[in-house]
Amino acid sequence: MLRVAGARLLDDRDRGGVRAALDADPVAACMVAARVEAAGLDPWRLGGEVWASGSRLEGLCFSGANLVPLRGERPAIRAFADRARRHGRSCSSLVGRAELVLPLWEELAPSWAPAREVRADQPLMVLAGPPTIAPDPLVRPVRLEELDRYLPAAIAMFTEEVGVDPRAGDGGAGYRARVAELISAGRAFARFEDGEVVFKAEIGAMSARVGQIQGVWVNPSRRGRGLGAIGTAAVVERLGGMGRIASLYVNGFNTAARRTYDRIGFTQVASFATILF
Repeated sequence: MLRVAGARLLDDRDRGGVRAALDADPVAACMVAARVEAAGLDPWRLGGEVWASGSRLEGLCFSGANLVPLRGERPAIRAFADRARRHGRSCSSLVGRAELVLPLWEELAPSWAPAREVRADQPLMVLAGPPTIAPDPLVRPVRLEELDRYLPAAIAMFTEEVGVDPRAGDGGAGYRARVAELISAGRAFARFEDGEVVFKAEIGAMSARVGQIQGVWVNPSRRGRGLGAIGTAAVVERLGGMGRIASLYVNGFNTAARRTYDRIGFTQVASFATILF
């Protein structure tokens, strides 16, 4: 293990301990657990690093395209902030449990600010059983040959949700590849009408126990008709068939979406926060 500023870089020798720590918080840790289960802790294969603080992994943090604090008290958060400052900011966001993200941002803000947006209240919601409303039978996995019809809806969703066009910088090649990867993995779902997407959602991360739903979107011309609720219920049903608990997180200010998820049967188990750059 390499010791740097109180936080150390983990490798595959630590895989068992990290898996146990992630299993202790399966819903909040889903994004990282999915990567570690598939790739281990080698940074090149993982697409990031896992840092630890304490001899028994009392503090854990993932550093990659996103910076994700996973557990730890204030001394661990300071150690992770020290290491992140040394590396320089390469992530597009800080995301995770609010009680970890907000103190980490407090440590990093003097050197990393300004953030583009701070979303401090994002209910993390879970549905462990079947949805409480009937799923939409017309929602199905997207086929790869439908990528060009699906992609405009995915771009519209991302732009609405994140506030930036995902095609910026490389003309959309990277985002197109990511969407194609989700489709190929059977994790992109849509309802098509006359060749146009009227509802879409994806399973953005899927660990052995949890699937995290993301990118829920309804065509503006069809909003207010319940398609979001029954469409999301269809994705929940798919996850149940895969033996996974369904989870998602939503902006606290999005009262319409929160009402929809309540109708489906989701309950809040924690709060996330996201710092967008």
